[in-house]
Amino acid sequence: MWLLSALLVLGTAVAPKAFGQARVPDAEAAAAKQEKARLADADTVFALTQDGAILYSQDAIKLSGYQYCSQAVALAEAGDFRQGVRAASKALHLANTTHDPTLVAYANRDLAIVYSYSGQLEKAEEFAREAMRYQAKDPQLVIGPAYKVVGDVQTRRGDYSGAVLSYDTALANSSPRYTPLVQASLVNALIESGNTERARQLLSTMGVPKDPSLAAQFERTKARLLLAENKPEQARDAFMSLTSYKSGADAQYTRMWAWDGVARSDIALGQKQAAADASTRALQDVDAVRAKFRSEEFKMGLFSDLQSIFDRAVGLYSDVGNAGGALEVSERSRSRALLDAVRGRAALAGPESSTNAKAANLAALQGVLKSDERVVQFHSLPDRLQVWVVGPNEIKTNSIPIKRDELTELVETFRNSVVRGRRNAITNADKLGAALIAPLGLAPGQRLVFVPHGALHYLPFQALRVDGRYLIETHPISVAPSMTIATQLAQRGSRAAPSLVAFGNPRIEAKYDLPGAEVEVKQLAQLFPRNNLYLGAAATKTQFREAVGSAPIVHVAAHAEADQVDPLYSRILLANENGKQNFLEAHEILEMPMRGTSLVTLSACESGLGRIAKGDEVLGFTRSFLSAGTSALIASLWPVSDDATEVLMSTVYSELSKGNDVQRAMQAGQLAVLKNPKLSHPFFWAPFNLIGNWRMTVGSPA
Repeated sequence: MWLLSALLVLGTAVAPKAFGQARVPDAEAAAAKQEKARLADADTVFALTQDGAILYSQDAIKLSGYQYCSQAVALAEAGDFRQGVRAASKALHLANTTHDPTLVAYANRDLAIVYSYSGQLEKAEEFAREAMRYQAKDPQLVIGPAYKVVGDVQTRRGDYSGAVLSYDTALANSSPRYTPLVQASLVNALIESGNTERARQLLSTMGVPKDPSLAAQFERTKARLLLAENKPEQARDAFMSLTSYKSGADAQYTRMWAWDGVARSDIALGQKQAAADASTRALQDVDAVRAKFRSEEFKMGLFSDLQSIFDRAVGLYSDVGNAGGALEVSERSRSRALLDAVRGRAALAGPESSTNAKAANLAALQGVLKSDERVVQFHSLPDRLQVWVVGPNEIKTNSIPIKRDELTELVETFRNSVVRGRRNAITNADKLGAALIAPLGLAPGQRLVFVPHGALHYLPFQALRVDGRYLIETHPISVAPSMTIATQLAQRGSRAAPSLVAFGNPRIEAKYDLPGAEVEVKQLAQLFPRNNLYLGAAATKTQFREAVGSAPIVHVAAHAEADQVDPLYSRILLANENGKQNFLEAHEILEMPMRGTSLVTLSACESGLGRIAKGDEVLGFTRSFLSAGTSALIASLWPVSDDATEVLMSTVYSELSKGNDVQRAMQAGQLAVLKNPKLSHPFFWAPFNLIGNWRMTVGSPA
């Protein structure tokens, strides 16, 4: 099933180009190029204006274009980025309808702000520059904020000299009210660029903001400047004074960052144990800090990354020989990242359902592992890759000297070679296998549960090679979002009733038909004594809601798309209802009761992908289904081949029907494709990951 060529937010779409069932890697290269173009075109001015027209027509209460602009920024500041985009798109529609250049400029400015907040840097810069093309009645309300967004983008890319130039331009074109925010951003860019002299000079001319949250950021900036000026003792004193900060609703958040600043100062002073102790104090406040998007940090140019506190602690604990503590900090970071991404917008059924939830500890994991099972957990740090191999009676730790940026490049190179069907994919598999797997000393036959981090979420571990063999040839393999999830699922009952609910080839219109998906679902149904199939027009969102709550096994063969702006809006396209296209979005899945569902298979393109949250796994369908209560998920990492998918899925479900567990069933399915000479390239057999309960079996209760 190919990824839909263009799934616009409101349902307008462009037909996918068919390559036929007999797909080859060269055709996949063309598809990869098409997908890149789709991502570039999905949220253009033209597309968003069209979306805005449809959204505006559906609004029961119509607002003015300027009110929609205000709404867009307010939604973004609350962390609801996709809804912010939708509000701004309505303003764009009204601006074009009324031929109002000022409103066009404002709408583009606000889109730039929303995309900047969401981390979509290319889109943020694109809309900022688009805003500056229009002559607004008050240019300062457009030029200043637009250039500030450009500076913010450059700062986050590490282009500090470029950011300084952009902030200077913003400063020269800002209103008196906006000027202090630009100045604060400029100071932080100057600190990062090494121009501490000018940063100090500018800081001395600024007053402390009246808003308590902004005032806290200002005080942090002053302490950061001392550290940049190579005055660690003074910086430590400044950060220590903030550890008793009590002003404003987010005082605890300020104290958390203050302790992290103390840790950074101690590192500069060469006192690693003291730094580790300070990191411990910072981490004590993390769970109690309310998960929300803090726009004031963007306004001040600080771009604070909560996960950097965890990264620092993981590195420090490892350096002082506390391997177990480092592992548990890594684990806590994953639970926290989900909270920060959801920010109270959806219910969670998993262990992160409370902001005070505690991650599972090492002893709990070891207590549920069997003698032949190993959990391999990664944490990518700026200067290295930390790895833990956990067995029932031992924990081994490795520090692999691969920087985070280098690891990202290695994974991207490997993925590109696989997805494009290149012959050098084998060489790249050997290279990555030697770097990531060989040092771990894994015994052949051990059942492996990988807990990825960062770029490793895009890595098909089964396709890595060690000593000339693919890892899938020597190990059953699965993936878990976190050690906590692995522990929880291992403790859960592993037997599923032999009952299948399947959705295939949802009927939208002829150009979207997936006849192979319908055949696939009908064939799989024959393996189950009880089955309910929803094909074509019956494969609706309404039917999905009604059927999945009590379905032990769910199979979905349909188009899917990951939302790069907000993972909670990643979506599966289901059959039309009432003449309208229907999306099943990730935030809706989060709120479904799926505790009785043992396995969900998404036989759809790139269904396993979403946006990586630093410190956590890819957020999208994977976490949505697991957090809703599903035990295991099978999802793809790239667009898949129909022929290979038919072999893999039929083998997996056949093995399950024989009583084999899902991890061994997946191994059998991937090996069945691999052994076919025409399908032996990893592109064909390696796209699907098994995520979650690796012990799950199918059969009547004993």
